[in-house]
Amino acid sequence: MSWGITLPTGDDHTGNLVTGLIDQVRQAADAGVGSVWFSQQQHVDAVTLAALAGQAVPGIGLGTSVVPIYPRHPIALAAQARTAQAASGGRFQLGLGLSSKEYVEGSYGVPFDRPIRHLREYLTVLRTLLADGTVDFDGETLRAHLFFGPAVVPGADPSPILVAAMGPKALRVTGELADGTMPFLATPKVLAEHVVPTIGAAAKAAGRPVPRVVAMVPALVTADVEGVRRRAREQFAFYARIPSYRDVLERGGVEHAGDVMALGDEETVAAELRRYLDAGATDLIIAQTGMGSDEDRLRTWRLLGELSAKA
Repeated sequence: MSWGITLPTGDDHTGNLVTGLIDQVRQAADAGVGSVWFSQQQHVDAVTLAALAGQAVPGIGLGTSVVPIYPRHPIALAAQARTAQAASGGRFQLGLGLSSKEYVEGSYGVPFDRPIRHLREYLTVLRTLLADGTVDFDGETLRAHLFFGPAVVPGADPSPILVAAMGPKALRVTGELADGTMPFLATPKVLAEHVVPTIGAAAKAAGRPVPRVVAMVPALVTADVEGVRRRAREQFAFYARIPSYRDVLERGGVEHAGDVMALGDEETVAAELRRYLDAGATDLIIAQTGMGSDEDRLRTWRLLGELSAKA
């Protein structure tokens, strides 16, 4: 299993943002963190950052958490994934997701049409492209044909594909066609009672390997529990407007998304993280480590390094 973090952490960066993020990857590697996952934002590209970090920082695992699929055709995303995989020497993992109707249509003007069907067709095309370098597909929501022959990059074995799936339909498609899921804000109860059994049954029925459950957990080692909790509630409030997150919070009996965040000293946070492993998580990615001070962030990263070493 891997103990990872997401970047950007939420810090205010000065100077060159990309240089600063690569420096933080080095810090994470020095702390013993097993993997770094770049969140896709509208001002910086996650796959490109992973490729740059793969060249600059040896050893550490790299991934995206997560790339929305609607704005990018799978041929384009497959090309980016191959590039990052070759640049990192095989350490890249592709995390992707549907995002939300509000975000996709509001930002890109792309219809959020038949999302589960689109996810199925997208994964079908993407898997074929990464595995074989070829595709010839005409679906209901997607077409994909290569005009210039097989798309192959020496040194780029197929990257693992992980989907930020939490609803039952998305989990079933993910179990059939991807390597695992990346739930966020799903409590240990939700993992054990919903995520793990749903995706596991779908993978088994499709003859696929047991899928990974890469739980993304907001957490921070800090003495300012009350202040960070207040900021988490404020910053996470918008998740209640997104149906998939609202559903997963209701399944977990959580009123405020910020209450999912694990906060406290090293012993308290470690105990909370182990609950996710006991619930069936195969890997953990810790998010929002920049919500406190720099010292809080580094304490959290050092804790993950220690837990990773023990694992």
